[in-house]
Amino acid sequence: MSSAKIEFDVQMSCQNCVDAIEKVLNKTEGINHFEISLKQGSVIVDTNLPFSQVQETIETTGRKAVLKGYGENDVSAVSMLGGNSGYSYGENIKGVVRFVQTKEGCLVDGTIDGLSTGPHGLHVHECGDISKGCESVGDHFNPNNTQHGGPDDLPSKRHVGDLGNINADNDGRATFRLVDKLLNVHDIIGRSLVVTEKADNLGRGDTIASKIDGDSGKRLACGIIARSSGLFQNVKKICACSGLTLWDERDKSVSDQKSGIPPTTNNSVCIIF
Repeated sequence: MSSAKIEFDVQMSCQNCVDAIEKVLNKTEGINHFEISLKQGSVIVDTNLPFSQVQETIETTGRKAVLKGYGENDVSAVSMLGGNSGYSYGENIKGVVRFVQTKEGCLVDGTIDGLSTGPHGLHVHECGDISKGCESVGDHFNPNNTQHGGPDDLPSKRHVGDLGNINADNDGRATFRLVDKLLNVHDIIGRSLVVTEKADNLGRGDTIASKIDGDSGKRLACGIIARSSGLFQNVKKICACSGLTLWDERDKSVSDQKSGIPPTTNNSVCIIF
């Protein structure tokens, strides 16, 4: 699995904070290297783990962490599904998915909550128009005019936007990290990402729908794919959406989620744009 560098702003006040974070990262399998700067209040992690897992690991020390940059180049993007920035058929379905171009292909790293347990289709769609919900985002992104397939199929046997399935656990959370060799971040900025009600059969079914969208059912949630910051590109300390500091915005987001209020941000994505 391709590794990537992720930059977090972390609330640290003394060397004890650094030591605590260093201890948990050292014992976490899947973290290849990390750098901690008390002066800058930053933690940079080279990992093949999902960003949400690394963030949660850092926060087990009692220090707040906010993702600030992902990837070492300027080819990265993010999609917020549900909430006030995306669209979902149900207030509980929301998530953040990040895209980073690597030498191995497009790294797709995300967490989506509020799903039913089991597999769900994940696809990039051709349009970034969510004015009518997920019904106005068009068909799967398919510039080569091919039939629907799976991510492991030949380019002539799949849509570029065919990302296969993600799996939600018993709590309704799908955490995933995959590399797609056909997808390119430059080509999908301004388009949209959709998660579906049912599993994608990858075009292996006998129905017409199978050859179009994998017979994956209703579009549950969607979000526009927007450009985001790579490492050291985001110097903001104030959320552009709310005017709050990134720490206050993070606390507000967590509080809103516990209260069942759809947040304007999820994992403080608004400061990343």
